[in-house]
Amino acid sequence: MGAAQLDRKLISRLHALARAERWEVSVERFADVLARAVARQLGDADHHAGEVERVLRSLRLEDLALACACADGHEDAWDHFVREYRPVLYRAADAIDPSGRAREIADALYAELFGLRERAGERQSLFRYFHGRSSLSTWLRAVLAQRHVDRVRADRRTDPLPDEGSPGTLADHAPPPSPERPRHLTAMRNALAAGIAALADRDRLRLGCYYAQDLTLAQIGRALGEHEATVSRHLSRTRGALRTHVEERLRTTEGMGPAEIDECLSATAEDAGPLELADLLGTPRKDAGADRSR
Repeated sequence: MGAAQLDRKLISRLHALARAERWEVSVERFADVLARAVARQLGDADHHAGEVERVLRSLRLEDLALACACADGHEDAWDHFVREYRPVLYRAADAIDPSGRAREIADALYAELFGLRERAGERQSLFRYFHGRSSLSTWLRAVLAQRHVDRVRADRRTDPLPDEGSPGTLADHAPPPSPERPRHLTAMRNALAAGIAALADRDRLRLGCYYAQDLTLAQIGRALGEHEATVSRHLSRTRGALRTHVEERLRTTEGMGPAEIDECLSATAEDAGPLELADLLGTPRKDAGADRSR
C-alpha cells in the first residue's frame, strides 16, 4: 500500500499524535513510514479503510516518528535516542551476558542504526526495519538478542571439534600462525596509519581520547564542548569511515581481493600483536579501567 492511498486527514491527525514535528518529520515523510507499516501487516493489496485505520492507530506513533527522524540523520532526534535508549540497551546487554561481551554488540549497533552505509543515495539505517508494532525499546532488545545469538553461533562454528576421548587434542595441536601474518600486520598498520592521517583533526582527537586515553564519552564531551551522545555518534561514524578507508587501501595499494581482506581483518582482530592504536594516533596510552558508558 502506498502513502497516496492513505486518508490524508487521518495521517495528519496521527502525525500530530506522534509529535513528529518535534523531529522535523514532515507529514509526507510520516505518511510513507505509515504506509510501509500497514503493508508490513496487511500486505500490499487494497484493504478496507476501517482495517487500515485500526492498524494505524495500533502503532507506537511517537516511537515511529523518532525512529524515522533518526534514520534521516536528525541530530536532535539522534541525541535524544542515545540519551534515552542507551541505558535500555546496556541493561538488556548485561542481562544477556553479564561478562560484558553483549555490551560490545550494543555499541556496535549504533553504527547500523545511524546508517553509515548508503545505497542508491539512501542511508541504510537499521531503523527502516522498525514498523511500530511494538515499542522501540522492545524492538531494540529483540535486535540485540538476535545479534548475540548470531555471535554465539559464529563462535561455535570456529570452536575446535574434540577428538573422541580426548577433549583437548585439537586445541593442543592448533595449526601454526599463517605465514601471511607478518605481511597482513604490515599492510594493516600502513592502511590504518594512512586512514588516521586522512581524518579531520577533531575526529582523530576523539579517537585518541577514547581509545588511547580511555576517557569516557562524558569526559570527551566536556573537553570538546559536545554532548556525549554527539561524541558517540561521531565515534561510530569515524570508525565506519576508517574501516572503509582501510579496506580500500588493502584493495588498491596491497592488491588484496575480498577474501584476503576478510582474512587480514579477521587475523588482526583476533591478535593485533604490534598494532597499537595509541602509537598510530601518536598518543601515550593511559591505563585502562574506566567505565566509558557514562
